[in-house]
Amino acid sequence: MSEHVYMDHAATTDMLPEALEAFTEQVRRGGNPASLHSGGRSARMALEIGREQVALAMGAEPVELILTSGGTEADNMGILGLYRTRRAADPTRTVVVLSTVEHHAVTETAQWLAKHEGAQLEWLPVDETGRVLPGSLRDILQRSADRVALVSVMWANNEVGTVQPIAELGEICASFDVPLHVDAVQAFGSIPVNAHLSGISTLAVSAHKLGGPVGVGALYAPRTVKLEPSSYGGGQERDVRSGTVNAAGAAAFGAAVETVLTNQPAEIVRLARLRDRLVEGIRREVPDAVLRGVEPEAPEREAEHPVRLPGNAHFTFPGCEGDSILFLLDAAGVATSTGSACNAGVPRPSHVLLAMGVDEDTARGAQRFSLGHGTTPEDVDAVIAAMADVYSRARAAGLSGHVPTTGSR
Repeated sequence: MSEHVYMDHAATTDMLPEALEAFTEQVRRGGNPASLHSGGRSARMALEIGREQVALAMGAEPVELILTSGGTEADNMGILGLYRTRRAADPTRTVVVLSTVEHHAVTETAQWLAKHEGAQLEWLPVDETGRVLPGSLRDILQRSADRVALVSVMWANNEVGTVQPIAELGEICASFDVPLHVDAVQAFGSIPVNAHLSGISTLAVSAHKLGGPVGVGALYAPRTVKLEPSSYGGGQERDVRSGTVNAAGAAAFGAAVETVLTNQPAEIVRLARLRDRLVEGIRREVPDAVLRGVEPEAPEREAEHPVRLPGNAHFTFPGCEGDSILFLLDAAGVATSTGSACNAGVPRPSHVLLAMGVDEDTARGAQRFSLGHGTTPEDVDAVIAAMADVYSRARAAGLSGHVPTTGSR
């Protein structure tokens, strides 16, 4: 292959031209958005325009958005803030309910609360497609709603692409008057996201997943939701996150969101068609490969009622090590991800796949192909052309020589 094929857009995607232009323009202009002189007011205007663009894209008001350094910080702020506020109001509210397929930004925050602040964790199971079971949430809340500090469920899974029934889960939380935190980092920009759905208290998003810069994110938190501050100092961002706000990053985030939203329905269909072409090709070239997550529906239907992220194709390859496939594809000019995570250098099968009922050996053969705004039919065909040989060589290597890698969203 003469050119590199990038199939890891779920980890990060390149900046859109509109975002890069907005970013460089504000960097050249400079100014602290907290300053009162003309340079500060100009930076403040760029910041607030970006905030408004991001807020409107999720059906929120600009005042409801707290700008952060990314999705991880937004998840941390939402979970820690809700837990501490709820427990301060009622010390018996110590239960944190979260799905078994959450990103580590969520699970490790909850585990920290369990270790240091007395939280009790309740885990929501998923089915074989990675979908949270609403009945399980209802059962937990019927049993112990008065002790629940918060519920946390992601909008769409970062590994297998399954879209969760957030509207239904939100209604259940609302009926029990329990706050719901939503990690929408993978969903925002890929599919429609509405922060004002019933029951949602906080919602985390990130810029670099949709064509904005790395190091910028936002937490949706309406004024009715009280959050403990995550930092102290100048009182920026409603006294929740003090510190000079990244005006250039906010401007670029807003520009990226506006560009993406302008063409979102058509782009969902385009990516879903390319994804289906990739899925069909891999199944043809490697009949043993198993697609994980929800089986795709017709692209036009997914534009209206998405059940899977349009750019996600996640496979397990039996008898193979995921890292072997990754490195063989990389040598062939294709960038992918295993979607697995490692702790202290010790390889672990994906917790998402294990939660879906996949056995450990099979889970070790995972590979995530994620498409984005730069993906072309030629890219898809190049991946398909490489798969039979890559699979054959990876299977010959077997499951013995595992080389640890770091998982990503």
